Amino acid sequence: MDTPAVEPVKRYLLGLQDEVTAGLEALDGAGTFRRDVFESPAGGVVRPRVLSEGAAFERAAVNFSHTVGSRLPPAATTTRPGLAEAPFEAVSMSVIVHPWNPYAPTAHENLRFFVARPAGAPPVWWFGGGFDLTPHYGFEDDAVHWHRAARDACKPFGEDVHARFKQACDEYFTVRHRREARGIGGLFFDDLNEETFGGFGRTFAFLRSAGAAFLPAYARIVERRKQLPYGEREREFQLYRRGRYVEFNLVYDRGTLYGLQSGGRVESILASLPPLVRWQYDWQPEPGSPEARLTEVFLTPRDWLADD
Repeated sequence: MDTPAVEPVKRYLLGLQDEVTAGLEALDGAGTFRRDVFESPAGGVVRPRVLSEGAAFERAAVNFSHTVGSRLPPAATTTRPGLAEAPFEAVSMSVIVHPWNPYAPTAHENLRFFVARPAGAPPVWWFGGGFDLTPHYGFEDDAVHWHRAARDACKPFGEDVHARFKQACDEYFTVRHRREARGIGGLFFDDLNEETFGGFGRTFAFLRSAGAAFLPAYARIVERRKQLPYGEREREFQLYRRGRYVEFNLVYDRGTLYGLQSGGRVESILASLPPLVRWQYDWQPEPGSPEARLTEVFLTPRDWLADD
């Protein structure tokens, strides 16, 4: 399978959306996703799914989109400025989960495939995506488990692949104006094609490996944490930390910017935001507290598998 094509990737991402939707509903235990479908005149489709106020999840979104456009949005051409005027086709699937329990982390996954068709030149294709974890209270065993799943997803494709995409994730998911990481990272890859990773078949296989790793890794962490007792202090800190998540998504996240620049459905694009969040002026955690430990221990990039 070395002939680039949108259709097999689309079929895979639609199937993965169904699988993740079912898995999160089972993990929640009570909530169900609202399922919508919106078609565009150009031939694309948006298939958002949103769960609100379930038993374990305050908000979860599992969205699929197929976009057919006449001009690549700026957010999609950061590494390929020569394609800014090219017609394109893109398919993507994204997941974002915001649990009720502050001890259960927020998680995110995105997988995407682009084909640009510049005038008078062959089509240009590339894959991108990854997954990352954003805890509000840190647990070392959760972090090791998460990064082990990321490493195992990369292992069949070369010994250097995990280190390469872990570093890219640490660099990308940084709230630069706060000078801190958004979370503990995971995997981030972009502009993967024949030159940077291998042929279409190999690169698509890697996308599938990353896609398959997300739900089992996250489900194990949620099962550990969703029943832990918490109080008003932990809830307020969770809402405060969610503010950092919102700041990153609205200022830096290329997926959010791409959706808005491409004229996508705003309700679907912003479904990834948490339903409740708080900002507090110049708040500082108490030294030695679990809240201080999040920043001191978990929000500085490190090799979580050094002793594994």
